[in-house]
Amino acid sequence: MLKRKIENEIRHYFTSSSNRILIIDGARQVGKSYIIRHVGQQMYKNYIEVNLLEDANGPQFYRSVKTPSDLYMRLSVQFGSKLGNKSDTLVFLDEIQAYPHLFTMLKFLKAEDRFTYIASGSLLGVALAKSVSIPIGSIEVKHMYPLDFEEFLTANGWNAEVMEYLRKHYLEEKSLDEGMHSQLMDLFRKYLLVGGLPDAVNTFVESGNMALVRDIQQSIHDFYGDDASQYDRQNKLKIRSLYAVIPSNMENKRKRLFVNSIEGKSNKRFSDYADEFEYLLQAGIALEVKAVSQPRFPMLESCVKNLLKLYLNDVGILTSVLYRNNITAVLDDAASINLGSVYETAVAQELHAHGHKLYYYDSKKHGEVDFLVERFDLLSVMPLEVKSGKDYKVHSAIDTFISNADYNVKKAVVLSNSREVVSEAGVTYMPVYFVMFI
Repeated sequence: MLKRKIENEIRHYFTSSSNRILIIDGARQVGKSYIIRHVGQQMYKNYIEVNLLEDANGPQFYRSVKTPSDLYMRLSVQFGSKLGNKSDTLVFLDEIQAYPHLFTMLKFLKAEDRFTYIASGSLLGVALAKSVSIPIGSIEVKHMYPLDFEEFLTANGWNAEVMEYLRKHYLEEKSLDEGMHSQLMDLFRKYLLVGGLPDAVNTFVESGNMALVRDIQQSIHDFYGDDASQYDRQNKLKIRSLYAVIPSNMENKRKRLFVNSIEGKSNKRFSDYADEFEYLLQAGIALEVKAVSQPRFPMLESCVKNLLKLYLNDVGILTSVLYRNNITAVLDDAASINLGSVYETAVAQELHAHGHKLYYYDSKKHGEVDFLVERFDLLSVMPLEVKSGKDYKVHSAIDTFISNADYNVKKAVVLSNSREVVSEAGVTYMPVYFVMFI
């Protein structure tokens, strides 16, 4: 099975005396249910799983549950012989967003503490907004994402000792030897094709059959577009239109989202799509990168309203949409193909998985910088540029950025295919795979 970093957090929750119920949030198909099931069945004698979305679309056995007693009664009907006590019984409420009113009940379930509970869901932000009473203090939300590059390496047999070796080189800003660099770049390019959705990664690791991987990615891409109808039937077509234009917008020179391209209507504004943006972001199927014109720490204070870039949540889905079964463009670094949007999506996906809020620098006069990373240890902003070609040392926007004393830049980074880690004129150049440690 795939080793996921969040497994350790789930195990810690089960062995701790937490006074909160853990909820694993994330996009559909990222492996939430699988990892909870895997750990839960290992650690508890009695494992009970209730898929509330299936119930909502079917028998609706749990729809009228309002109190812990209501839940206990229904659990006893379905799982009577498996109901023990808190130490030996885990109740997993899967897809809890299907019944938003159940969030209020979690507070009382934890107060009674009859069993151990864990939940998972998508669109939790939307679902919690629909809850009558948000159980602040009674829940702990952890976010789960597609496999990041480090997890992808682990899935391909790279052990913890090798990962620590790589991490040490990153921290000490040392270059890897040619052999190791070539292997990592080969796997990074394969990651651009496969992405981090568990079904795609498992299929790749087990068979190496990219045609099967592409079938899975296409199916999930279609599923993400169709899934909107379960939450917003009135605006589902607008949501699907917005989701569909993300790859083509990424191919534009500035990669910024222009609302006129969503439905081909020239009189539209960002406010006309507020709900649709919210859906894509809350569902976890799109990543938002906000523009900053005055990049001073903290950046939240200087975001430019209505200027943003949207990335797909998985780079494998992007390359599937762009190149279908032709994988040579990525594997061979085809000179005729600009892979900038692909590399940027991989970096955005990685930074997001590591807990970074995503920003970029936008200036009509000085140009753009792909990403801005907040360095809380230095109380400054770190500009980060992603280069897929050989001209990775050409970056006028970063040069201007660094030269502005008001921005208090302590470090700038350029990620590229180049092996050597070097620092020149305030910029550190390093291979793109080291993004897994930022």
